[in-house]
Amino acid sequence: MMQVRGLLLLLALILLIATTEAGKNKKDKVKKSGSECEDWHWGPCIPNSKDCGLGYREGTCKDETKKLKCKIPCNWKKKFGADCKYKFESWGGCSVQTGVKTRSGILKKALYNAQCEEIVYVTKPCSSKIKSKSKAKKGKGKD
Repeated sequence: MMQVRGLLLLLALILLIATTEAGKNKKDKVKKSGSECEDWHWGPCIPNSKDCGLGYREGTCKDETKKLKCKIPCNWKKKFGADCKYKFESWGGCSVQTGVKTRSGILKKALYNAQCEEIVYVTKPCSSKIKSKSKAKKGKGKD
């Protein structure tokens, strides 16, 4: 009985050592394929075509260069770029003079060394009464 227990203990110990060594090898592989350089400077995201969508950004660190995939939004956020993340307030009231609503955003995070404005303002046209238009469309279908 003692021999069986000793054999099981030895087997468990061998298994533990093998698992630990396998984990070390994976970490070593990551370090070899990755860069040891820590002071990367990243350029802006450059779209593959037009002014938004998928693209790439180039980074440099000492003598090394890398390219990363990136994406520029194709909506109103395009103005700020994909690397400046903002927390936006609720939309303000509609200005009768300009016919637009405004809201501000405060910088939450700047990615890839991006130069971002601390506060940004966005506007959108005041919505006309959409509900009355949809009711009119429904009414036309019934006739």
